[in-house]
Amino acid sequence: MNIVFIETDTLGQFLDLERFKELGDVTYYKYIPYDQLAEPLKDADIIVTNKAPMNAQTLALASHVKLVCVTATGVNILDTDYLDKRGIKWTNVAGYSTDSVAQHTFAMLFYLLEKLPYYDNYVKNGSYEKSPIFTHLAEPFEQLSSMTWGIIGLGAIGRRVADIAKQFGARVIYYSASGAAPQDGYTQVDFETLLAESDILSIHAPLNQYTQDLMNADVFKRMKSSAILINAARGPIVVEKDLADALKSGEIAAAGLDVLCKEPAAPDNPLLEIKDSKKLLITPHIAWSSDTARKILMDTVYDQIKDFIAGL
Repeated sequence: MNIVFIETDTLGQFLDLERFKELGDVTYYKYIPYDQLAEPLKDADIIVTNKAPMNAQTLALASHVKLVCVTATGVNILDTDYLDKRGIKWTNVAGYSTDSVAQHTFAMLFYLLEKLPYYDNYVKNGSYEKSPIFTHLAEPFEQLSSMTWGIIGLGAIGRRVADIAKQFGARVIYYSASGAAPQDGYTQVDFETLLAESDILSIHAPLNQYTQDLMNADVFKRMKSSAILINAARGPIVVEKDLADALKSGEIAAAGLDVLCKEPAAPDNPLLEIKDSKKLLITPHIAWSSDTARKILMDTVYDQIKDFIAGL
């Protein structure tokens, strides 16, 4: 079997990819521009991809490809109708990053909630050394036990975030953009209630017709001015210009984003104009990528390929 990894750079360092050579002849590409994928894939039997699209264009020369493995949960990069028509099997990996994304959600929240950039700078710029007292309380913050945490999207990640927030004593409510039935043990509310009552609002929903541009200028006007928004889901759920305007005007207090509409960030992204780290934190799509999560991910892909070959 010829196994081709398209974009190993997206998987990060310190992963054991050499073991895949036990399963066949393996070619590793750090990254291939998407419009140049056809030629490198022409001899592939099995393709391992992360974000590279798999469709009639990229697979035009791949005459005997049998399996496409997506090293992610989302499969929006796959033209599944085209793959099915050609009899090409495909796999993805669900659940591997639940704990990692939940952890990163809280990391972003605490960074913003407790004004950590300000206090870190206060000590490092020498101000603390000159203080006559042991403490400095210029930037006040609340504790989670006095706050309401709202969630959009109560899948595995949303539930994990909800459960952790409850352990901190927060009141947790959630909204289902698709109108799914209420889940036992969690408080479902309508969108207006979510916006009006949430002190923290985190997004863990898929990108679809219900969530595209859900968080827009009108929505930000209906949120608390003290609210913190966290998006650890998909960039296009948030209208970035509207969020930038809301942060600049004080319609909401702060935002933590691990995802953007265009990744890497476009130079003209209006959010990049905001340099105040107390208002905005952006991380480069890393919430999924703890070492533990990435190991689980590649263990699963290895087993998927091994099982597929064994079943031929």
